[in-house]
This record gives sequence, C-alpha cells and structure tokens, in this order.
Amino acid sequence: MAFTFTKNTATADGACTVEDALPLLEFFQVHRAAKVDLGPCTQMHTAVLQVLLAVRPKIAVLPREAFLARWLVPLFAQPGKKATK
Repeated sequence: MAFTFTKNTATADGACTVEDALPLLEFFQVHRAAKVDLGPCTQMHTAVLQVLLAVRPKIAVLPREAFLARWLVPLFAQPGKKATK
C-alpha cells in the first residue's frame, strides 16, 4: 500500500496504484478534516486522483516529482486563487 495513515494525514509514498483508492476513500470518510501529503508520491493512478478530486482534502505537501506536480497543482487550486507550486 502506497499510503500511510495517521489521525490527521494520509501520506502517499512512491507509486499510488488502483488498490490504494478504496482505502484512501474510506480514510477520508472517517477523517473528513484530514490532509494529504503527496510529497513522496512518484506516480498516481487515475482512481486515486478521482478520490482526491471527489473528497477535495487539503493538500499539505505537493508532489516533489515535477511532472506529477505540474499536472496536480492546477487541479487542486482553489477557485479565484492563482495556482502556485
């Protein structure tokens, strides 16, 4: 599993696969105010992305991997605010 969970944070590590989507969704259903740390994430399956787009958790750390960050920053930018890296 690519995610580790604490009470307030889901941290992605390495490649997030389709198998990570359901546990991630279940975590956010229980911990609605939790944040997500994508810093160590290197790849993300679209199922995981769909969970994040549906839940819209606060992103504590954006991915350090440049390609992934380039695509995720605009998706998670708040309306009316300029997306920054």
